[in-house]
Amino acid sequence: MPVSRNTTEAAAPAPTSGTVHWIGTGLSTGSSGLGLLCDRAERVVLWDRTAERAADRLTALGLAGRAEVRALSDDALQDAVGAGDVVVSMLPAAEHPRLLRLALDRRAHFACTSYVSDALAEQAAAAADAGVVVLAEAGLDPGIDHLMAHRLVERAREAVGDTAESVDFTSYCGGIPAVPNDFRYRFSWAPYGVLAALGSPARTIDEGAERTVVLPWEASRTHRLGGEVFEVYPNRDSLPFVSQYGVPEGWRLRTFVRGTLRNEGWRKAWSDVFTTVSTGDQEEIRSLAKDLAARYPTTDADRDRVVLSVALDVRATGGARWQGSYLLDLTGDETESAMARCVSLPLVIGITRMFAGALPAGLNRAAESADETARWMELLDAAGLHSTFVDSVPASRGEKA
Repeated sequence: MPVSRNTTEAAAPAPTSGTVHWIGTGLSTGSSGLGLLCDRAERVVLWDRTAERAADRLTALGLAGRAEVRALSDDALQDAVGAGDVVVSMLPAAEHPRLLRLALDRRAHFACTSYVSDALAEQAAAAADAGVVVLAEAGLDPGIDHLMAHRLVERAREAVGDTAESVDFTSYCGGIPAVPNDFRYRFSWAPYGVLAALGSPARTIDEGAERTVVLPWEASRTHRLGGEVFEVYPNRDSLPFVSQYGVPEGWRLRTFVRGTLRNEGWRKAWSDVFTTVSTGDQEEIRSLAKDLAARYPTTDADRDRVVLSVALDVRATGGARWQGSYLLDLTGDETESAMARCVSLPLVIGITRMFAGALPAGLNRAAESADETARWMELLDAAGLHSTFVDSVPASRGEKA
């Protein structure tokens, strides 16, 4: 699978002002990340529908008085954002292009955790000429998974070189109940978004060939981590990440898949959901999403769990072989959900790297160079978000669930 590398010298970023505008206070805004930001930034402004809601959220996070609070409106934000500020969008992905336009108008930098959309990429091209840093895919998945993938590819290249006869890469991530319920899931983000993602085709490399799965759950497999069994299925289009992760052209890919991880028994528990999603009837899907949200909400008594497993197995010419994998397994507690911690901390690490002038102007995804990836992982570890590296991969690729 060919890889293209960008050899154009990156533009120097404009200096940051030290002020960060954090827009949105949903479930992914965690106390660890926002608290670290309040420690590192000169000024943090938290925006919500009302200033009272923002203040209540700060109090709930144990951060009362650590940030300014404002009521969000386009005019108020336009007036408040200055050159060199950082605009952080924790709003739904559809809102990112609008906020990035505002940031560009004010010559401010921008950060979010979502995948790079065509609209975001187009505007990021203009940002490079303006000295504006645009950071995306800097949360959990996408985000931490990117860091792990870059580290694994770099280590394997050092060990076996740029040619290999057979390469298997898997990356699976899931936010799941710490104690599985009968549905094997609780909704911690928009239920319709969960169901809509299920209805989107997935593209992978399987048994050495490109494969498109129209209904991703039909490609689900069991996946063993230690003594525990999960179910995994492909998500979105994995193929662009071959180049993004710097996979050498001389590596013959047998498997390359990025996907979602769920508790064992998930496919059986969701059989009725799949029937509805497969119809493509958006009215029925929205109705089902509303019903499921009411039946399986995440409450204050629930504890969530994040499991992220990224593995690489490279067999080179002459019998040389390199194996390695990273595992992040975190359970939330009464002070913070695992998901909020895993999404907000890497995002804030990225913002601190903006402060340090370490990210070039234009589009950035998490950390993409070897040195910067290592630095992010060191900073995450220092912030208490630990991942484990082992020189092996999960016991098997699994069988169909």
